[in-house]
Amino acid sequence: MHPSPELAAGVVHPLEEGLDGLGVGADDLAGVAVTHIHLDHAGGVGDVARAFPNATVYVHEKGARHLADPTRLIDSAARVYGPLLDSLYGRMEPTEAARLHVVADGEEIAVSADRTLVAIDSPGHAKHHVGFIDSASGVLFAGDAVGVKLPDGGVLRPATPPPDFDLDLALHSLQKFAARQPEAIALAHYGLLESPADLLAEADETLRQWAETAEAAYRQGADIADALAARFDATMGDIDPAHKEKLDTLNGVHSNAAGFRRWLEGRAAPG
Repeated sequence: MHPSPELAAGVVHPLEEGLDGLGVGADDLAGVAVTHIHLDHAGGVGDVARAFPNATVYVHEKGARHLADPTRLIDSAARVYGPLLDSLYGRMEPTEAARLHVVADGEEIAVSADRTLVAIDSPGHAKHHVGFIDSASGVLFAGDAVGVKLPDGGVLRPATPPPDFDLDLALHSLQKFAARQPEAIALAHYGLLESPADLLAEADETLRQWAETAEAAYRQGADIADALAARFDATMGDIDPAHKEKLDTLNGVHSNAAGFRRWLEGRAAPG
């Protein structure tokens, strides 16, 4: 399961350059905090771990074994992305199990003598999702649990992919984030956003609206993706086509619809 040299370099080299500018060498990095193990977030962890041999990798308990042995994770992603997998992400390298540290909800990861990252167990987008809040700046690193917002799109879109999206857990995780009263929120897709209380309220309302639309289509036997697109695509406005293409690839209506369908089917199943 080897990534292409180009993809591996694309992950590691910018990180090396950025840390070098801060005076942090390859042997100095102490930790890597992983919000969840989806490939667009953790696909390069094995390469990073090799490049920074003293770094501990912090990850949710339900994701740790998949970093140590990514076989099932890659197989699952291959079913979703098909031939796009290699060009998008490459093949994930395993991370040595001894390098992995499973974080507990509320655990404090020491960054310095007076600074910590506090882990927030935040399932819903994925069962292996964890947010991190910086005790010094108050910035919440929210992974995908709050959603996706293009830099020039202005619209927050939820991220509800299969296989384990759960609406109730996702809404509860947003409430947990709000209770922490962060100063700002760092979305993996994309950027540092101010007005965190407003953003979390928007995320809650938007997720409920998408779920309402998905469930109505499901109960009527209609196509969930078509229903979501009909209601929400128009809200994206005039954004850069290249950005919209990226959004459709990584967090498209069809992926979100599949997550809602799986959640609805699981909720309807007996027992």
